[in-house]
Amino acid sequence: MKKTKTPRKTLAVGIARVLKRLHYPLDVMVQCVRWYVAYSLSLRNLEEMMAERGIEVDHSTVHRWVIKLVPLFEKMFRKYKQPVGKSWRMDETYIKVKGQWKYLYRAVDKAGKTIDFLFRAKRDKVAARRFFEKSIAQNGVPETITIDKSGSNLAALHAVNAERETPITIRQVKYLNNVVEQDHRAIKRITRPMLGFKDFRCARIILSGIEVMHMIRKGQMKTEIGTHPSAAEQFYSMVR
Repeated sequence: MKKTKTPRKTLAVGIARVLKRLHYPLDVMVQCVRWYVAYSLSLRNLEEMMAERGIEVDHSTVHRWVIKLVPLFEKMFRKYKQPVGKSWRMDETYIKVKGQWKYLYRAVDKAGKTIDFLFRAKRDKVAARRFFEKSIAQNGVPETITIDKSGSNLAALHAVNAERETPITIRQVKYLNNVVEQDHRAIKRITRPMLGFKDFRCARIILSGIEVMHMIRKGQMKTEIGTHPSAAEQFYSMVR
């Protein structure tokens, strides 16, 4: 039986370069980052938890680790992300930044596996089209995309189809989108203790970390056949 490719055991160049500028042990930084994107914790919660372990680290330092390391984790994870199905369910959910609602576009396949995500300041045809184009570039062309009654999402899909010889089938059936609407809850549960983001860029990065950890929990990371690593072990394997 052919074995699937597993993450490298030496640090990726990009991660190693960032770590040189962060003056804490690798295990401490990576653990804090994982806890923050995996659980309903605030930065101050993590500061207190580390203090109980005899590690003095300010919550602002933890935030800096998250912003520096999460993009590298996401890039690494995408190399090991398993293929997804050809029937997609797409929807957007709301995330508050500086007191204003912004939009997290998300899609899952009919089995509930995450296709992709994109955080945008506006909810319109341009944002929806960018999401579809990004998702197709990363995951291949689906056969069917199910959306809600949003006119902007429909217009974006028509624009995508206008450039294709074989159009993607579009369905607007609300009950079929229950799977993605339910999946939003896992993301919102993690963001709730954060009490709203102060900066759009930081929000985008943190949300990507939450999405990566969520995909790992759903079994979307390739692992060596015959092994059953925990979600935490899979996350840590990306840098060790």
